[in-house]
Amino acid sequence: MPRLIDPRYLAFPLRIDTDGAQTADRRAHVRQQIEQVLFTLPGERVFRPAFGAGIQALVFEPNDSALAGIVKKRLTDSLATTLQGEVDPKSLQVEVRSEGERLRVAITYTLAAIGYPETMELTVP
Repeated sequence: MPRLIDPRYLAFPLRIDTDGAQTADRRAHVRQQIEQVLFTLPGERVFRPAFGAGIQALVFEPNDSALAGIVKKRLTDSLATTLQGEVDPKSLQVEVRSEGERLRVAITYTLAAIGYPETMELTVP
C-alpha cells in the first residue's frame, strides 16, 4: 500500500507499459520537473510564457559570467514557481559556473514532505 508521504506520480515523459502508465516516486518526480524546466524554452508553453530556462539554446551563446548570471536568475525563478509545495523554498540553491567552454549547473534542494536533500548537476557543452 502506498504511503501518504511517498505517493506515485505519472512518469515524464509519459510511457505506457503492459501494466499501464509508468509511475515515479517523489524524488524522481521532482527531478523530472527540474528537467522539464531546464529543457523547455521560455515562450514554448502557450499559457505559461515565463516557464522554462531553454538550456539547450545556450550552446550558441558566448560563455561568460554574464551568461551564468542570466541562467541562474532564470532557473531560480522558474524552479521556485514549478517546485512550489514539493521543495522547501529556503533550500533551493542554483549555482551556475562557466568552466572554459562549458557551463556547469548545480541545483540543490530539499524535498519538503520528507526532508531529503538532493543535488542535480548538468554540464552544457
